[in-house]
Amino acid sequence: MTALPAWSDARVTVLMDALRLPQLVEALRAEGISDADDLNADMLRGQGGAFWQQQVSRLYDTGAMKDTFHRALEEGLDDAALDVAVQFFDSTRGQRITELEIAARGAMADEAVEEAAAAAFAALPEGDDHARLVSEFITLNDLLELNVALTMSSSYQFSRGLADGGLLEMSEEQILSEVWESEEGLRSDAEVWLRGYFFLAQQPLDLADLEAYVAFAESSAGADLNAALFAGYEAIFTDIAYGLGRAVAMNAAGNDI
Repeated sequence: MTALPAWSDARVTVLMDALRLPQLVEALRAEGISDADDLNADMLRGQGGAFWQQQVSRLYDTGAMKDTFHRALEEGLDDAALDVAVQFFDSTRGQRITELEIAARGAMADEAVEEAAAAAFAALPEGDDHARLVSEFITLNDLLELNVALTMSSSYQFSRGLADGGLLEMSEEQILSEVWESEEGLRSDAEVWLRGYFFLAQQPLDLADLEAYVAFAESSAGADLNAALFAGYEAIFTDIAYGLGRAVAMNAAGNDI
């Protein structure tokens, strides 16, 4: 009776490795630390120092992020969906896909690459198969809405952290109103980024591989996996955003800003 949960746990670990989530977590940490440097410059006049760096490092703990993704996959996928996802992503085709996605994520950290990828997608001729399949993949996974919702939730939590830390004098209703006012701009930015990112990641794939990836996304297992991954993202980023808001407020008070 105790063997079944252990087997399930092992399959989740196999899926995490197949999805290259450990590498993704490292990329998220690097992105987060870079963004925190900007916060330090913009909101703390560069005076955060070693204490700020320690707080940021603790918030972007890779072990905690991996554990959160593990729980999200374990809770979001039943045995059948887990089997299908492992079979797809642990294959040669699946590994090629995740390898390209991780590489593209790292490349998109360069603003020049991000702009070039977006321009390359926009320049594709009407009826281009790669453009069609990239757009279909984004739509099937509801990636635009999910990314906008995640960004808005993170922005709300960051402002809550600032307010709870005494640096921002706004009610919860005022914070929500301000976040919703940003929706249109966030949606436009997210749409451009998603198209550029997935074109960059998927352009090297053969059409057969891309069609297979879209077919997986269209399956019930693909939908369950997408929902589980975003549950993980939301848990990670909303917690970090609130923590960053509190950390900014604490450091601002300490520096008498």
